[in-house]
Amino acid sequence: MSARALIVAAARSGSGKTVITIGLQRALRRQGLVVAGAKLGPDYIDPGFHAAATGMPSVALDGFAMSPATMRGLAAHIAADTLVAEGTMGLFDGVAGGQGATADVARTLNWPVLLVLDAGGSAQTVAALAHGLATYPGGPTVIGAIVNRVASDRHGRMIAAGFAQIAIPLLGMIPADARLALPSRHLGLVQAGETGALDDRIDAIADVVAAHVDLAAVRAAMVPVTEAPLATISLRPPGQRIAVARDAAFGFLYPHLLDQWRRSGAEIAFFSPLADQPPPADCDACWLPGGYPELHAARLAANRAFLGGLRGFAGAVHGECGGYMVLGDAIEDADGVSHAMAGLLPIETSFGRRKLHLGYRRARWRGAVPFASDAETSIGHEFHYATITRDDGEPLADMTDGEGRAIGSAGSRRGRVTGTFFHLIA
Repeated sequence: MSARALIVAAARSGSGKTVITIGLQRALRRQGLVVAGAKLGPDYIDPGFHAAATGMPSVALDGFAMSPATMRGLAAHIAADTLVAEGTMGLFDGVAGGQGATADVARTLNWPVLLVLDAGGSAQTVAALAHGLATYPGGPTVIGAIVNRVASDRHGRMIAAGFAQIAIPLLGMIPADARLALPSRHLGLVQAGETGALDDRIDAIADVVAAHVDLAAVRAAMVPVTEAPLATISLRPPGQRIAVARDAAFGFLYPHLLDQWRRSGAEIAFFSPLADQPPPADCDACWLPGGYPELHAARLAANRAFLGGLRGFAGAVHGECGGYMVLGDAIEDADGVSHAMAGLLPIETSFGRRKLHLGYRRARWRGAVPFASDAETSIGHEFHYATITRDDGEPLADMTDGEGRAIGSAGSRRGRVTGTFFHLIA
């Protein structure tokens, strides 16, 4: 299926990209289109909202961790006729040099950008901002702007007067509306699966978007997705049959990794630690993704079938971020209460002693891990507030940040069990 695509981008985080993106996705789906989403950059939460709005999985397209060929291949094999992608942070925000920024990915894929700009505290100046973003050296094609949080008709007239002075079309003005709010927590929006009456919320957002945006102009501005072969991401499956934790505590795993493992011949068996399910014993590998185990620590600590099955699992076990924390001896929650975990790695972590860790990472593995060989380098990211309060384990990897600066060792290994705060991308 040949798709047409554009990217929703902004000048900064907090401008309303996600809300406008899912509103556009649902509004276009109502017009009979087969719509899919994509998220640029490292993110697990926004794609869940894309999937809820479209009924289709949302693919990760990461300009730092993925090669251009990989991104083009993933985009070309999305089974939809319309692709509404969401950028990350501000349009030009990436690592040093702009690598991985929304603008960088837009140029690589040759997709146009639709700006979402927050009108709070300004009026005609919004057009000046749009003009600056569109004419910044080396930037992608900007096909128009949607101005968000317009306070009144008078405010809208002032904004429109500004856009009358520039060549960028004003494709919509979204009024300030309580229906456009989505709940949030420390890592961003609350996960899609935890948001009450989500489908009704998305319908309400789509109602506002359809009433205030020129959807015909948005559709006309989309460009065809270039055909490309599906490039292989060189990450071997951690096993032949992989037990993957999946529920509200363990939701952070990129779909392209699961697809890659399946294409390599592996089988995936999902289980729910929150439902006190152990990893299936007929699997030869167990994967605990990241998520929000700190919000469910007491429940997880009481789930004997899950913890006992994990401790007795015969194959390789790997945990990412939240999964890494659960493999340790204990998690301290935000109230300072300690909860015993699996005890498979000699670490203790605390969410009560918060510190933000954020950014791209390159991990050079010290010895083989289930998905990579000794001394092989993997690319991913880190995003968490938890801190390690005790670590008596054997370090798992040597890490550098997105700019190539060494930031020390990370992770832990004990026998067949490995874990790290590092989220794997490619």
